[in-house]
Amino acid sequence: MAITVVGSVAFDTVETPSGRKERCLAGAATYFSLAASFFTDVRVIAVVGEDFGASEQAVFDAREIDTTGIQHAPGKTFFWQGSYLENLNEARTLQTDLNVFAGFEPKIPDAYRDSQFLFLANIDPVLQRRVREATPHAKLVAGDTMNYWIKDHKPALLEVLKGLDILLINDTETRMLAGNSNLVLAARAVMEMGPRMLVVKHGEYGATLFHKAIPGAPDSRTFKTPAFPLEQVTDPTGAGDSFGGGFFGYLASQRELTPGVFRRAMFYGSVMGSFTVERFGTERLQQLTREEIDHRFNLFRELTHLD
Repeated sequence: MAITVVGSVAFDTVETPSGRKERCLAGAATYFSLAASFFTDVRVIAVVGEDFGASEQAVFDAREIDTTGIQHAPGKTFFWQGSYLENLNEARTLQTDLNVFAGFEPKIPDAYRDSQFLFLANIDPVLQRRVREATPHAKLVAGDTMNYWIKDHKPALLEVLKGLDILLINDTETRMLAGNSNLVLAARAVMEMGPRMLVVKHGEYGATLFHKAIPGAPDSRTFKTPAFPLEQVTDPTGAGDSFGGGFFGYLASQRELTPGVFRRAMFYGSVMGSFTVERFGTERLQQLTREEIDHRFNLFRELTHLD
């Protein structure tokens, strides 16, 4: 089933201990859509400027991602510059230019309205809510957010949470949103705000799925997956968005959403995140094959199998 994702398409300049890369194709919707496209059809709603050209469009076309919903506006595309020289687990923002993204008003093409899976990537919760209200027939709705929206726009964010089935955020954001330092209690508090499932991302330490009772598994409400061990991390940017694309893309590819499907989706999310960090920007996702994904998934299963 097709996924519609609304979010940012951007250019990033990134510096890490592995080097520096100028103006990588990036953005939450870009990472998400590339990762999800290995599992199902993806449709993107975003805005770009005049500096988004044929070479950038070709990246989406190569994965057969529907970009009808990408608006082209006068001006420059959203730009972010960051450094991981001090800490690979946390970027230091050096420059943020919203450019055309500052006036972004998501428009849903008619051809997208039959999408049964909707992902609200990290953007203004006011915009997330508008898209959610305009897609009342979505079968499964997931979303992402960040500390800025939690801290300064919480009332608007709380309205968005009421319309989500799944929220994907990191452990710091979970504690901030709930106002509780205990992650388990914080997760329960967040789910009381609306989502029936919460995926907490722990960076290099994996991710945890918290959920309310699922038919067939009423006593199993937490599932933890580690991160895939890597010898080299080149650029952590986009790992969380790629996790989301792998996780949600796999869900959309399945006929039935059973507890086992959600667990496998967690592993596929980790797999997609692990590939992303191997190169700068979206370079690794552009070169990836489904055979490589399934091979790493099987290695992951062997790594975590107890018996």
